[in-house]
Amino acid sequence: MNDREIDELLNNAKVPQDPAEEVLGRIAESIAGLLRPVSPMPPRWMLAGGVVLVCALVALAGAAGMGFFGIAKMSGLERGAVFSALGILVLAAASELVNAMIPGSRRRFSSGGLLAVTTLGLAAVLAVCFRDYRTTHFVHAGLVCLGIGVLHAIPAGLFSWLVLRRGFAVEPISAGMAAGTLAGLAGVGMLELHCPNFEAAHVLVWHVGVLLVSGGLGASCGWWSSSSSANRKAAAGR
Repeated sequence: MNDREIDELLNNAKVPQDPAEEVLGRIAESIAGLLRPVSPMPPRWMLAGGVVLVCALVALAGAAGMGFFGIAKMSGLERGAVFSALGILVLAAASELVNAMIPGSRRRFSSGGLLAVTTLGLAAVLAVCFRDYRTTHFVHAGLVCLGIGVLHAIPAGLFSWLVLRRGFAVEPISAGMAAGTLAGLAGVGMLELHCPNFEAAHVLVWHVGVLLVSGGLGASCGWWSSSSSANRKAAAGR
């Protein structure tokens, strides 16, 4: 093909025309019927405060039902150290979860980093506070505490989702892990209020283990949600 033939091909090509005004009007009318006004989301500090309150209430309600034996046995220094650390970690996890649910928000940690920092920080504080190195009924007593902690983490995660349900997780697995980390802290808080077993191995393995199990469950829920959404889109595109 020479230059003249290319020029003729381009000159004879039909240029697509803009759609008619009537067509644009019908499209606008059909879309307008589906649109609804949406109120803005509350500010970040209010959302973070809401999920922090959820975690505190779940922990307190659980301990109230089972007994505040743990905090009653602690010394004043232990109470201050343990619950100050829990409070700081809950605030940090709540902030990261809110950012994960608002697209475009800046995140200080990845969800994996958040879980790792939270786990190590909490373990360090507990290791300093509790130095009883016996291992009485280690597995049996530990499994009971692990189960109780996770059972309290689940409602904390569900209620936190209700607070943030108007948000949107761009990365569902990451958001799920952040939610699981926060919920796990609620479970650990309940155990520290209730459990009078201050053996170091028990606290470090089974109480802190609630964080890891809850974080993993949260990531699994995020993966399931992402997979279900992808399957629905694939089915709709067929």
